[in-house]
Amino acid sequence: MELRHATHPTQVPTFDTAALRENYLVDNLFAAGELRATYTHEDRIVLAGAVPTDSAIRMTSFDQLRTEIFFERREAGIVNVGGSGSVTVDGERHPMEKGSCLYVGRGAVEVDFASDAAGDPAAFYVFSAPAHASYPTTLTRAGEGTRRQLGSSETSNERTINQYIHADGVRSCQVVMGVTELQTGSMWNTMPAHTHDRRTECYLYFDVAPEHRVVHIMGEPTESRHLIVADREAVISPSWSLHCGFGTGSYSFVWAMAGENQAFDDMDHVQPSELR
Repeated sequence: MELRHATHPTQVPTFDTAALRENYLVDNLFAAGELRATYTHEDRIVLAGAVPTDSAIRMTSFDQLRTEIFFERREAGIVNVGGSGSVTVDGERHPMEKGSCLYVGRGAVEVDFASDAAGDPAAFYVFSAPAHASYPTTLTRAGEGTRRQLGSSETSNERTINQYIHADGVRSCQVVMGVTELQTGSMWNTMPAHTHDRRTECYLYFDVAPEHRVVHIMGEPTESRHLIVADREAVISPSWSLHCGFGTGSYSFVWAMAGENQAFDDMDHVQPSELR
């Protein structure tokens, strides 16, 4: 498990490209046959990736958590961004095709990741936050959550938002999670950009072709910076940081939040004319 400390917005103007990437970009979550994780002190979030090949991978705890099992004091949302596979939680198997989301509540003991075919392995993205109560493990298949159509072709941000874990959907303590799919010809993942001072949000970009990249904009609205992001790389957005981006080609992304509340629309929009 890699450790990331929280940062203050006044630090961002002093960061060069390497420092921005070191603090906010998570570019090493997915490796064949491995479980990898990053712990950020921003709302105590853990990001993890598991790519099972010939055998299943068990979700273990890490020394930094000081717990016997990973879910002793935590909950998680899990999205498969690879080939078909399954997640087995305390003996119950949950088949997960690409884009499906599984909520795992506090207290789960044995959580195993498996691929249906080693030649096309699943890639499980785990977003975890501390939990004060236990909610039932719940599977939402790709496309079965609350679907919202936002944006327009005129502004190049026509998109479908699949809300999976949220106040009016799958229950959780504080995790909010879903997948956004951009329509053909749309490149902006959200516009106007926004912040939400009551929670941290992380984006995991996927289905980005090897030759393409996503330009992710972050920082305070009047002191913005950018990160160049490749396939299956994640960005940590502290509560004070705006987050939006555009791609050089088609892509999708998993958005996930944790913090003060679970209201999806609790955000402070920043109009393009206000950005600096």
